[in-house]
Amino acid sequence: MRTRIKICCIASPDEARIAIAAGADALGLVARMPSGPGPISDRAIAEVTALVPPPVATFLLTSETTADAISAHVRATAPSAVQIVSHIDPAESGKLAALEPHVRRIQVIHVEGPEALQLIPAYEPCVHAFLLDSGRPNAPVAELGGTGRAHDWAVSAAFVRATEKPVFLAGGLTAANVAEAIGQVRPYGVDLCSGVRTGGQLDPQKLFAFVTAVQQIDREMARAM
Repeated sequence: MRTRIKICCIASPDEARIAIAAGADALGLVARMPSGPGPISDRAIAEVTALVPPPVATFLLTSETTADAISAHVRATAPSAVQIVSHIDPAESGKLAALEPHVRRIQVIHVEGPEALQLIPAYEPCVHAFLLDSGRPNAPVAELGGTGRAHDWAVSAAFVRATEKPVFLAGGLTAANVAEAIGQVRPYGVDLCSGVRTGGQLDPQKLFAFVTAVQQIDREMARAM
């Protein structure tokens, strides 16, 4: 199976075009966050979502924690998917599914240890996919993504085996380590922000190297089957 590629922290229509031309399957658009790189205004997010052609997906990264607030955020920005970066109350996840049934819903799980697997039953019935990241939601200033840190991929691999939902892997990925990550975790997709940026700007050379590395490990794994 081909590993999907999601490029996060897209900051402008130009960056969206660069990522799409390089082969991105999805673009991440970061709204206001308590910390981390890449937030842009809701108006800027809506500008990008309006121009991205199918089948490329647009993910709104929202730090809202209630179904009503997440729904309002989705309607203000018009993405094809919403990435919920906080461990919200599972009841709110169910309510959001009723409010926004036509928007793909992706629940972020911050992998701080094996206990991450215990969150699967709470969210699995109401989401379309999971995304495993390296945040620290209970830190004094919550980290909800964009840390540039890898987490324990053994836990991520166990998570993939434990759920029937597609799983994206994020956290510290680069062209240098993505082959190892895919080989160990076997995610549905990979997601990164800082690993394809230089001086805060999307770097076409790093982006090309990352996409090439993903395509190469996919070919190697296909031959080994």
